Amino acid sequence: MLSKFFLDRPVFAWVIAIVMMAAGGLAIYNLPISQYPPIAPPSIAIDSFYPGASAETVENSVTQIIEQKMTGFDDMLYLSGTSDSAGASRIELTFKPGTDPDLAWSKVQNKLQLAMSGLPEVVQRSGVTVSKSTRNYLMIVGLISEDGSMDGNDLRDYAQSNLEKVLARVPGVGEVQNFGSQYAMRIWLNPDRLTDYRLTMEDVILALRTYNVEVSAGQFGGPPALPGQRLNASIIVQNLLQTPEEFAAIPIRTNPDGSIVRVKDVGRTELGTEFYDVEGHYNGKPSAGLAIRQAPGANALDTANAVKKRLAEMSPYFPQGMKVVYPYDTTPFVRVAINEVVKTLFIAVLLVFLVMWLFMGNFRATLIPTIAVPVVLLGTFGVLGLFGFSINMLTMFAMVLAIGLLVDDAIVVVENVERIMAEEGLPPKEATAKSMGQITSALIGIGLVLAAVFGPMAFFPGSTGVIYRQFSVTIAAAMLLSVAVALILTPVLCASLLKPTPKGHASAENAIFFLRPFFIWFNRTFFQLRNRYVKLIGNSLSRKKRYLVVFLLIIGIMGILFFRLPTAYLPDEDQGMLLAQIILPTGSTLEQTKKVADEVRRYFRTNETEAVESCMTVTGIGFSGRAQNNGMVFVKLRDWKLRERGHLRAKAVAGRAMGALSRIRNALVFVFPPPAVVELGNARGIDFQLMDRGGLGHTALMNARNQLLGMAAQDKRLTAVRPNGMEDVPEYRIDVDWEKAGTLGLPITSIHNAIASSFGGAYVNNFIQGGRVKRVYAQVDAPYRMLPKDLEKIYVRNNAGRMVPFSSFASSRWTTGSPRLERFNGFPSMNIWGEPAPGRSSGEAMQAMEEIVAKLPKGIGFDWNGLSYQERQTRSQAPLLYAFSIFVIFLCLAALYESWPIPISILLALPLGAIGGVIAATFRGFPNDVYFQIGLLTTLGLTTKNAILIVQFAKTGLESGMRLIDATLEGAKLRFRPIMMTSLAFGFGVLPLALATGAGAGAMNAIGTSVLGGMVTATLLVVVFAPLFYVLIENLFGKKRNPTATKGKPDAEVQPHE
Repeated sequence: MLSKFFLDRPVFAWVIAIVMMAAGGLAIYNLPISQYPPIAPPSIAIDSFYPGASAETVENSVTQIIEQKMTGFDDMLYLSGTSDSAGASRIELTFKPGTDPDLAWSKVQNKLQLAMSGLPEVVQRSGVTVSKSTRNYLMIVGLISEDGSMDGNDLRDYAQSNLEKVLARVPGVGEVQNFGSQYAMRIWLNPDRLTDYRLTMEDVILALRTYNVEVSAGQFGGPPALPGQRLNASIIVQNLLQTPEEFAAIPIRTNPDGSIVRVKDVGRTELGTEFYDVEGHYNGKPSAGLAIRQAPGANALDTANAVKKRLAEMSPYFPQGMKVVYPYDTTPFVRVAINEVVKTLFIAVLLVFLVMWLFMGNFRATLIPTIAVPVVLLGTFGVLGLFGFSINMLTMFAMVLAIGLLVDDAIVVVENVERIMAEEGLPPKEATAKSMGQITSALIGIGLVLAAVFGPMAFFPGSTGVIYRQFSVTIAAAMLLSVAVALILTPVLCASLLKPTPKGHASAENAIFFLRPFFIWFNRTFFQLRNRYVKLIGNSLSRKKRYLVVFLLIIGIMGILFFRLPTAYLPDEDQGMLLAQIILPTGSTLEQTKKVADEVRRYFRTNETEAVESCMTVTGIGFSGRAQNNGMVFVKLRDWKLRERGHLRAKAVAGRAMGALSRIRNALVFVFPPPAVVELGNARGIDFQLMDRGGLGHTALMNARNQLLGMAAQDKRLTAVRPNGMEDVPEYRIDVDWEKAGTLGLPITSIHNAIASSFGGAYVNNFIQGGRVKRVYAQVDAPYRMLPKDLEKIYVRNNAGRMVPFSSFASSRWTTGSPRLERFNGFPSMNIWGEPAPGRSSGEAMQAMEEIVAKLPKGIGFDWNGLSYQERQTRSQAPLLYAFSIFVIFLCLAALYESWPIPISILLALPLGAIGGVIAATFRGFPNDVYFQIGLLTTLGLTTKNAILIVQFAKTGLESGMRLIDATLEGAKLRFRPIMMTSLAFGFGVLPLALATGAGAGAMNAIGTSVLGGMVTATLLVVVFAPLFYVLIENLFGKKRNPTATKGKPDAEVQPHE
């Protein structure tokens, strides 16, 4: 037998333990650290740009063309697209978790090539990029000028020219987005002067392209050369221009009299910027912002550290006064939260040690299970390394829960050895050998059952499957290693560390002399309690019906409470960050948006100084797209140690800010913490897509959206429901009379180019600035494109050379249109964000949204996105998870007992553990989320373990010839102490989780509460009901069992009465 083999070879047992610890130590050194495993589905983004085009034009000529080719992907979850009036098109394809992002990227690239020929020429020229990244920002790198020597444009140019490409090459970075743009040569033209000189925009652009060129004209003495050639040099005719003065001097036309019309005669030149519609400020100072998205599957901490390291390397070369700041960074939370869990781990070990010492009363005996803790935990880290997992919240929670479970195996061994020594007076080695004969099969059974509870979780699909997998593999590995240690190392420790106990004496008599009276008193009290417990069991066995009614009541209460629990995906956390979304009425200007953003910044910097460290505002772009009336704010909170009081927590700060900022006139400001998993999007609460499935058109979809927002505002389960998009805006439509234009001899392309380049700007070509290639743009100057009447100043030259005003061949009118059009899975859609009302869960909020959509006109459908999509998947998988785990437990027990009926007596005890978890979650107002489900499954394992300990000994007594009732009472009496001890050890092990505060407390409280509640009822109720169920099942099915089926087993030894 395994234990006897190692009892004779103690050094061999220690060698195995040391090898396990060494493997774990090496693994810890190499394992990456993250908040969660990579649960965000990989997404591939396709970005393109159509200068000057409206959202509708972009959607029809770019987005839909690309979208139609994106077919035939096996692992794609959903596809979303946006087209905006800034000319940008973005299509995001989201794939199942676990999909290889590189393979997905190459498949998307191949499909894109099929669509390229159908795209407008200008889009093809500017290029279409395909990038791999997650949906949300990992961090934002800000640049500020401390001495004020650089303005916002200088900083944004430096960020794009010198840093963007460098950071994009850092391992783990998927995408870098610049809030702003680099320098560009701007040619600002006066339409009145152009008309005076009988010139058009096309003439200016042509002149710029002609003179701003790089001409290389070969070389002197280039091969083949004559013998004796002594000179070799390149001939340069012209280089790209570099300064505004050089561009101003470009000749547009030379008149017959020799006079020259130059660019400076019809306008002005300056070193400006590519886009003027996005600006950033950090604590009120002009700043540049580079938002970094993580590559799918990359480690957040490693990526952020690599970015910071690269910037530290470059900082000595920054211009004087420039400084790097990090206004938004998701990684400090990861580091602090993991440290909190590690702290909890050590507190748990200490509490478990104290509980064991209290019960055993013997320091040596207490030391044995404590030694098992580091051996098993380090061994488990080795298994994590083998599976390629990371040290994250889930694997660390599994470790904390495993402490309580893994000491149980060692406690069962030590307690049984001590009992045999006290009862029979055997020396430690012989007592250990005898004890292992009795409990080996129970230990293996418990290990298998606990591994079976968590095993099925590893095979679930989707992001939820990734969460379950990390947890289940960690805890199942810990359980199996714990059994191995209990069979190999613990008997060796018992034989070498325990002192012999004279027959009839308690082990507490070997306690430290000054604590001995306390431990003897505790033992006496505990044995009195145990005698009362045995009387209670006798009572239950004689009044079976009464107890069965109580059991049915418990099941009924559990069912009612369980189904009343609100659902959610993951608990919200204080991540040390807040986000704010600013939306102004349609048609608002950048200047007005900046005023509101300044007001938001002032509020945080003056009213919330205790909680807020910094505030970055970005105007002209927001979570809902790019427009002058959009803005976003990134609020960085102070360290968690400085915000331990409740009113300084992220949720409280956000609540106050929402109240104060709702008073701002003519603007909507929403302040919210980031979601639990930042890679799954920005939306906390619900992320909803309202879809036009029936082809009803944009107006019908807008009406349905307004109807939905109206109903959502009245629903008590919802709050802050808002469109994450833009309202339709007034548009000025120009109708060209093509027949009249033809009669006047106007080329169609000239008409298009005149209006597009005047008001939208025209990309001419490139120039050199600071040793880097940048762009040249021509456009009508700001004073001449402010109002519709300015269109009258635009002239087009006809084939006869005459200047024809726009008004003679075109009319105009006001209409409305969307500045940003969205699509989801091939249908026009609108993204809507919202949050559950205080005291409600995200599951209830999602249910409310589904009920509202059912009342909308036919043809309007919906779908879930991001975090909400994952929550919906989880809800559908949970019942299957529970059912499958119970099924596997049954099979393991049937194999262990070589019996079909006996496992039923153990399975009947499962609701007794579950009710505690449900009551605790209800009492603390926690929802039924992923952590609750993990906690509930842990409770099922604990309940099964307690029932196995009783049933195993009762069954052994029955097989040795005792009467059923006597065997059951004896089994309950013998196992009462180890059950109480292991359960209390486990309870105190998870207590720090349930009471945690600080970073990561949301998840710790959720899992700790359900497990602690379950532990209380799994102990108090199971010790009463498990003997009753065993007797009932034996009475019902016992006669059908084969009495010889279990003969000859090593554990079938007669249990002595105490």
